[in-house]
Amino acid sequence: MFYFLEGCGVVEIGDERREICKDTLIEISVNVPHCWYNESDKVLRFLVIKVPRSKKLVKIL
Repeated sequence: MFYFLEGCGVVEIGDERREICKDTLIEISVNVPHCWYNESDKVLRFLVIKVPRSKKLVKIL
């Protein structure tokens, strides 16, 4: 899981690309390609939370 603490950025999960901002939680299953982009000059800060493997695909809350 990734919890966004500060700023805004872009997340790419598989074929989906979305803008993400502070106070967003993203859950990504194992082996799903993902990438983060900070397309601004401001700080983008997020917390990585590892838990036992999930069988669900992707959940953006």
